[in-house]
Amino acid sequence: MSIRFDEKVVIVTGAGGGLGKEHALEFAKRGAKVVVNDLGGSVDGSGASDSANEVVELIKSQGGEAFASGASVTDLSAVKAMIAETLETWGRVDILVNNAGILRDKSFHKMSVEDFNLVMQVHFEGTLNCTHTVFPVMREQAFGRIIFTSSSSGVFGNFGQSNYGSAKMAMIGLMNTLKIEGQKYNIHSNAITPVAFTRMTDGLIPADIGKNLQPEYVTPAVIFLASEDAPNGAIISAGAGVFSRIFIHETKGLSLGMGSDMTPENIALNWEEISDMEGAQALNSGPEQSLKIFELLNKSE
Repeated sequence: MSIRFDEKVVIVTGAGGGLGKEHALEFAKRGAKVVVNDLGGSVDGSGASDSANEVVELIKSQGGEAFASGASVTDLSAVKAMIAETLETWGRVDILVNNAGILRDKSFHKMSVEDFNLVMQVHFEGTLNCTHTVFPVMREQAFGRIIFTSSSSGVFGNFGQSNYGSAKMAMIGLMNTLKIEGQKYNIHSNAITPVAFTRMTDGLIPADIGKNLQPEYVTPAVIFLASEDAPNGAIISAGAGVFSRIFIHETKGLSLGMGSDMTPENIALNWEEISDMEGAQALNSGPEQSLKIFELLNKSE
């Protein structure tokens, strides 16, 4: 089975280099029409360059179709204009890969609120702007694939990345709701947590290890999540040719009732049982948690 995107239109944000560039090139090779979006700024978000046009020219030289957009994902009006241009040019938007991002790493007590907010704006609000603008288009088409570029720093945590981790975990919350709201319109929302050697990880990953973590080794996961047979609501970890799935589980838990036994002391006393992963579930929606609570309550009574 070959995954193709003939007549499909994909927007990749932050596609002037690194992961986004590799995603854009691979989509084009597989027949997609590609919007290469990149402001062209540095890793910390400052400055600008012509990187998006360079990727477009590379795609065209290989026989593909693409155009560049220098819209900042933090500028909602610019994002709307980018989507409008896409619709005017090709008539549809099938796939959105939210990839744009910056870094302002510092330990939390040294980080300014301004640096925290800026990273949130680019990663999460930028993702929100793009996703909110294309979602009605995808509903009308009865087809859409949305990919969020999350991170292990969000799902599991990482020193010095409270801003980045917060933004990346916020994407998972958005994805988990859109998987439900978009399902009947054939809109699937998924996320990747990539491990790659790019300019954003330069200095964080030793070069001898980085050679095994090329950005193109993440791209197969993105292509799969954009396909007709993509799952819905999955988080895939990808790097160095290794692919795994991340689940968020809730333990079976313990009912202490609503009487005199419901004390913090009894939580402490039963902490090991409360934390026991045997029988833990990956819930599909928030209401399932409420149902589970009442089931345990009824059993205890």
